[in-house]
Amino acid sequence: MSEQPANDAQLRAHAEAWRKATLEPERAKKGERRPQFTTRSGIPVEPLYTPLHLDGFDYERQLGFPGEYPYTRGVDPNMYRSQLWTMGQYAGFGSAEDSNRRFKLLVEKGGTGFSIALDLPVQTGRDSDDPRAMGEVGKVGVALNSRKDMEALLDGVPLSKVRQIRTTANSVGNILLAYFCCAAEAQGIAPTSFNVLLQNDPLKEYIGRGTFIYPPRAAIRVTADVMAYCAEHLPNWTSVNVSGYHIQESGATAPQEIAFTFCHAKEYIDATLQRGVAIDAFAPSIWVFFSAQMDLFEEVAKFRAARRIWARMMKEHYGARNPRSMALRFLTFTAGSALTAQQPMNNIIRVTIQALAGALAGTQTLHACSFDEALALPSEQAVTMSLRTQQILAEETGVTNTVDPLGGSYYVESLTNRLEEEALAIMEKIASLGGAVEAIEKGYVQQELGNAAWQQQRAIDRKEQIVVGVNQYVVPEQLEIGLFNQDPKVYERECEKLRRLRVERDADRVRRSLDRLRKDAEGTANIVPATLDAIRNCATVGEVCGILREVFGEWRDPGII
Repeated sequence: MSEQPANDAQLRAHAEAWRKATLEPERAKKGERRPQFTTRSGIPVEPLYTPLHLDGFDYERQLGFPGEYPYTRGVDPNMYRSQLWTMGQYAGFGSAEDSNRRFKLLVEKGGTGFSIALDLPVQTGRDSDDPRAMGEVGKVGVALNSRKDMEALLDGVPLSKVRQIRTTANSVGNILLAYFCCAAEAQGIAPTSFNVLLQNDPLKEYIGRGTFIYPPRAAIRVTADVMAYCAEHLPNWTSVNVSGYHIQESGATAPQEIAFTFCHAKEYIDATLQRGVAIDAFAPSIWVFFSAQMDLFEEVAKFRAARRIWARMMKEHYGARNPRSMALRFLTFTAGSALTAQQPMNNIIRVTIQALAGALAGTQTLHACSFDEALALPSEQAVTMSLRTQQILAEETGVTNTVDPLGGSYYVESLTNRLEEEALAIMEKIASLGGAVEAIEKGYVQQELGNAAWQQQRAIDRKEQIVVGVNQYVVPEQLEIGLFNQDPKVYERECEKLRRLRVERDADRVRRSLDRLRKDAEGTANIVPATLDAIRNCATVGEVCGILREVFGEWRDPGII
């Protein structure tokens, strides 16, 4: 014990001598391009990290072992040595039949999961023939107006053989749950025979993407109803995938991404607990959806810090006892905001680095963007390249051979600690405001994101942050890649399908099921069974959401008003 202080003193003296001998002369040079080095989030980066940066470091408390609390090093003892991450792509466009062909292509080429992109009318609870849907039908995702469309979308797709199916159902999580159940019935299999990951996270819509429908507190009710229903009937489904991705895409720093995401998760958890569901009955099914940006080491540290914060939150705040409740499982999506329309082939390299961050940090599921997404919906060539990027990382690089390969790095551990501290401070601030909903209603989160986005853009404008092909290494170019072209007749076809559906279905059964939904929504009953009944009877997404709009009201962004 007496030797340690002497060794620390010697190391400190050596570090100081090294600094004076090497750094001070370097700083004196004129014309230094980057006088201050920081992470993408603005955290200062030292020129060298030593044990002195981990003063008081407690291995058991801060790291531990993979598969053990606090899960900093991963949620599974063997990680990718026993099973690779789920590889999938985000896809969906045009009609259900159009997207069905794309999903079959991805599975054929070795994809082990996929995510269904919904068009904006569906995400905001509108049918394709709603006047407000014109111009958006099938544009950024697939049009799924009724269960018939979902059945066509998944026709011939071996649901029970795909490891994970995901969708961006945030304000319409109850409807997508019903769609998946109906698709399973159409294939003659049980819904529990395959794994579904429902995003079902409306809170980030008020600060990020904007596809909200109801006021925040009503939206939380819908989410909690889905979580409670899944806990009882669909325990292998992911009932909520709380998204930091869209928060980060709106400008968040790494600590903000963690903090805002976990504060949203707490709102959903609290609402589900109020329904009398035990924490360990539903917490194991919660996933988180993170972005992977370009700062490789900060992103790895972010994921590791998030696991540690989650584990302690679940154990110390919620009293969870099931280790699976404390082990954070997350989906990583490479950053769409980092893609550039200029020199688009460079995006292949960007996506590779971002995917590498997810792999090094132990993600469970990984989506890789396509190099042409800054210009159009991905082409078949581009989505194939994105899938191959993941496969090469997994099979050829050696990153899957050991668990947490960057663990123990003085820099990574120091950065992990710093991100944890900053994220917890933001979470405490939100708690002092009354929680995530209060923070949204007061505009605190929106303002913080706006400030962070402005700082990042200013760094690019000043060339403090280099983006190759945008503010440095710019060259005249001609685009020579084949872009995806969408069928312009999608809108007309979807409207015609809806017309036929309304003629052929049993109108009385639809009306009765919607009346039941209204009654349950006006009371305190879980709305999922009534939603299932309505969807089975071929009620449309617009009709179901129309009833809930009448009961809950609609949200109007105060920033826009």
